[in-house]
Amino acid sequence: MADEHSPLFAEGSFNMMRFLTHPTYPVRVASFGQSFFIQCSYEKGLFMLYKFNGRQPTLGKDTYVSDLATVIGDVIIGSNCYIGHGAILRGDYGGIEIGDGTAVEEGVIVHAPPGDTNQIGTKVTIGHGAVVHGKFIGNQAVIGMGSILSVWSEIGESSIIAEGTVVKLKQIIPPKVVAAGNPARIVREINAKDEEFWSYGKQLYIDLAKKYLTEGMAQVR
Repeated sequence: MADEHSPLFAEGSFNMMRFLTHPTYPVRVASFGQSFFIQCSYEKGLFMLYKFNGRQPTLGKDTYVSDLATVIGDVIIGSNCYIGHGAILRGDYGGIEIGDGTAVEEGVIVHAPPGDTNQIGTKVTIGHGAVVHGKFIGNQAVIGMGSILSVWSEIGESSIIAEGTVVKLKQIIPPKVVAAGNPARIVREINAKDEEFWSYGKQLYIDLAKKYLTEGMAQVR
């Protein structure tokens, strides 16, 4: 991964040049005929964080935020978290709080209810492509891939929301259950096998965050 001492180079079209020379990013451009190279230097780990309305994101120790993620405004992220590629966390008209050891996987969108806070607990797993616009997710909960948590919805501790589930406006899912469907319905209580499997899955992403922080990503040219 590039840092302030190791420039990142990209080559591409005029449209890509316009994108990468956005004033947010400190860049230098050198043209060679019809092609060009863009040298982009940035402070490691801060390239994807944005201040908005006087507030800026804060990160805990050993938390990884992908260079391809976008984290805006009033967002507090705990320690040992993983914020995946393409994730968007918008703390603009509301705040976002994420507890330690939580994984926000690729393509997830997290937003808050207007004037409120979207509280996400510790060791929560939010699967790829989920939309999280609720008010509360309890510790150890699992939000399945492609799920939608609507405004002011609440998910209880250790509950599992199945893939593609739609949790309605202000709907409350109690602790330690599995919910599925559109709208979400409780289908059973969680069991020991669920807990064992998801304990493994949560540690997987804590370890992955550390690996990304240690090794980083490198563009292939």
